[in-house]
Amino acid sequence: MSDRGHPMLRRKAVESRLARRRRRERRFRLYCQIAVGCALLALVILFGDILRKGWSGFFQTEILLEVRFDRELLDPRETRDPEVLSRADFAPLWREPLKEMLGEPETRQERREMYALVSEGAIYGLRELVLEDPSLVGESRRLWLPASSEVDLMVKGRVSRDLPEGERPLNDRQLAWMDRLRAQKRIDVRFDTGFFTEGDSRNPVTAGIAAAAVGSFWAMLVTLLLSFPLGVATAVYLEEFAPKNSRWIDLIEVNINNLAAVPSIVFGLLGLAVFLNFFDLPRSAPLVGGLILALMTLPVIIIAARSAIQSVPPSIRQGAYGLGATRMQVIQHHVLPMAMPGILTGTIIGMARALGETAPLLMIGMVAFIVDIPEGPFDPATALPVQVYLWADSPERGFVEKTSAAIMVLLGFLITMNGLAVWLRRRWEQR
Repeated sequence: MSDRGHPMLRRKAVESRLARRRRRERRFRLYCQIAVGCALLALVILFGDILRKGWSGFFQTEILLEVRFDRELLDPRETRDPEVLSRADFAPLWREPLKEMLGEPETRQERREMYALVSEGAIYGLRELVLEDPSLVGESRRLWLPASSEVDLMVKGRVSRDLPEGERPLNDRQLAWMDRLRAQKRIDVRFDTGFFTEGDSRNPVTAGIAAAAVGSFWAMLVTLLLSFPLGVATAVYLEEFAPKNSRWIDLIEVNINNLAAVPSIVFGLLGLAVFLNFFDLPRSAPLVGGLILALMTLPVIIIAARSAIQSVPPSIRQGAYGLGATRMQVIQHHVLPMAMPGILTGTIIGMARALGETAPLLMIGMVAFIVDIPEGPFDPATALPVQVYLWADSPERGFVEKTSAAIMVLLGFLITMNGLAVWLRRRWEQR
């Protein structure tokens, strides 16, 4: 009787173990789903906070004024000379119509408070208009001029009107003037094209990312031109030509793998010591930034290219050799085209990592205050991550939304580059 029960007992024991194993599998799957959900939730919270703070950075509050380009103020001798026009005082051009709309201030303090409604950047905008078209002298125009950062914050609702007068950027008198302009439909929130066309500024109203974006472009161009051919050539040599079981090759491979994990600040120190102090290259130039980022990206490209070359089936090489192809022909016409999807993916991911680096660029002086847009890799410039760092460290409230808007632009570049990597990989795989 006991012998007949043995198979049944063994069956029950197996079923019990299987049930426990399935329960553990379900719990593990649930833990994985919770982990993925937490990661997605954190990502949504991060992006949501950036969008909430940064969407208004692409817009600017402006005031509509009747500007009279007085000839006596700008060009009394009617010379139309750009030097004479550039030295003229443009402040009265918008101050007088502002006083006509809001009334003549009684005291000097009230006059300063009234003038504080319009940004100082209005002076530079009017000067550029006159220099581009001197025929405006003596005429009148209805122009939208940028409001001050304090007015911009109040109009966009970034600062509550219910706060005490000492805790908000505008006092009660200035709020009354702002409400009067709004009632006359002379205040509007418009898309800020200057955010994409202007350089950095101490004033958040006139600050833009053009200089930083162009600086990042030149640095990335130098990085790509150096790291991609060197990385691919190194990977081809190590996989196709280098002798196996060689101590020197093993040492090179170990160093390449170690360099891929070196902190970026170390590459910044290397660039400061070698490129600036030894070779005496220009400080804060995209050329030096590109050289440092190329050194940092090179190990990533080599590792990705080697993995892609190793994934090419040996039968492809054997078939090409069987048809009489040389080693260079096999590599050029068969191995590299088949490995190109992985090579391009690793390259673009490495470039995206380099685009977001800040520490090595700080070491070579690309943290400088740059207003002019660089025309080449040798001109002084900054980069988008450094621009974000500078704005985040500024005490003015108006730079908060500018910082978030610049982060959105930087994230847009990174997402575009990763999307390009996926598209190129699929395209080469289809080919």
